[in-house]
Amino acid sequence: MDKVVATAGEAVADVPDGASLAVGGFGLSGVPNVLIQALYERGVTGLSVVSNNCGAMDSGLAVLLAAGRIARVTGSYIGANKEFARQYLAGELEVELIPQGTLAERLRAGGAGIPAFYTPAGVGTQVAEGGLPWRYDGSGGVALASPPKEVREFDGAEYVLEHGIRTDFALVRAAKGDRHGNLVFNKSARNFNPLAAMAGKVTIAEVEELVEPGGIDPDAVHLPGIFVQRVVALTPEQAADKQIERRTVSAPEAAGRVSG
Repeated sequence: MDKVVATAGEAVADVPDGASLAVGGFGLSGVPNVLIQALYERGVTGLSVVSNNCGAMDSGLAVLLAAGRIARVTGSYIGANKEFARQYLAGELEVELIPQGTLAERLRAGGAGIPAFYTPAGVGTQVAEGGLPWRYDGSGGVALASPPKEVREFDGAEYVLEHGIRTDFALVRAAKGDRHGNLVFNKSARNFNPLAAMAGKVTIAEVEELVEPGGIDPDAVHLPGIFVQRVVALTPEQAADKQIERRTVSAPEAAGRVSG
């Protein structure tokens, strides 16, 4: 029952070239940076990644992306990641963009053993009708496009069929975890992390604080240990290393001024 692995490198040692990965995080929040760095140092390549976005500010999955280690991305947001956009438009990277809520539910469904489900999101668009560019040819043309999906009517409304996602591995980050793999996420870091963890056949969690079994109130567990196979305890320095994507501050109020 003790799932703790000594190092991040040991935890990802059996991830092969061409593996599929579900990776938690949203922007810079809740990203398993230490495990991603360990994969980078191993030189693993040809990865198929399922994640909301593909890193930001040269951190997270952007480390693997910039090194040309990712072959395919299933996600919902490119955002300000210029290298992600460049590789996609240049035909170097296959990208399946899907609605964010659909991505979340596809991960959850895969982890729950649900092979497919119907959703109204995307009906009447290329999400359902097909034709979204998955890979460009580097000259502005489309080398590979998304196929059409099944659409059915329920109670007078149309719904598109989406398939659950299962991956070979999942990488997640939690604020707290015990040796049995039970995890607690901190605020907005509880974004795609539980869903990604559920989707992985082998889920590896880096935790900022490792506690003994019983150290987490059962009612406070966000993700049961049944979904987690390996736990890596971060050092205090690794746990504290958190970047801010967009720093926003307010000017101090003038002395003697009372707000309200």
